[in-house]
Amino acid sequence: MDLPRSARLAAWGTGVLSASVPLEAAVAAVVRDDEPHTVRFEDAALPRVAAEPDDVPSLLAGLGGCGATGLLLALPVPGDPRGLPGPAAVNVAALEAGECVVAEVAGHPERWALVPAVTEFGSAWEPGAFVTWTVRTAAPRRAPESSSVAESERELRVALQTATQALASLDVARWREEAADRIAAVRDGALVRDAVPPGTSPRALRVLQTAARVLAIVDLATEDDGAAITSLEATSRAAALREVAAVARRALVAAVNAHTEPARP
Repeated sequence: MDLPRSARLAAWGTGVLSASVPLEAAVAAVVRDDEPHTVRFEDAALPRVAAEPDDVPSLLAGLGGCGATGLLLALPVPGDPRGLPGPAAVNVAALEAGECVVAEVAGHPERWALVPAVTEFGSAWEPGAFVTWTVRTAAPRRAPESSSVAESERELRVALQTATQALASLDVARWREEAADRIAAVRDGALVRDAVPPGTSPRALRVLQTAARVLAIVDLATEDDGAAITSLEATSRAAALREVAAVARRALVAAVNAHTEPARP
């Protein structure tokens, strides 16, 4: 299982900006097998940066050079806009992508939203992707909207049980042989090796793994209603799975953004 590109950029980018991971390792973890990611600026500019960044290495270097110390993740979807940074144009782009990263500099009034646009190519055996991060000026910071990692871990326990029961009731493995590998990965429950940087706290890692697992189960359970299911049952299950997915997205955001939580005494 893996994390969205924005989650990897926020997690690894924060590691670079806090000088806890090398830039090269972060870029490799974000880009993976994609074509080299490009960066474009739209009505935005970083302060104290001579040359406009045009790729992930220069973007992270530019953010570090202007004083950024961490990146924030948002995973908005229609009906659950939590974390949208504003203004309207940024929100529309982030909702369309389903993900974005927010950067801010201490003492500077502006923030920046980084929204990925992905164009996939190739086949299931040899996939590829072109990715462009568009940087736009975001609205000033509001009160934090994400839950704490501890709260998210508690909510995820219930969400995982609900999602697992929904998948079991569909008996996907019996009537969809092509889903066998995905089901095996969900049962394993492990993230790919470089999904998050070294030094991620054990609790944050547990939350990320569980959230990714829940989202993978929801994806499997919502691809088909299965056999012998009534319209009422399908509607009820879909509503329950939407709420489960929302819990998992909130948890994933909380774990990636854990660096913003106040230190415990």
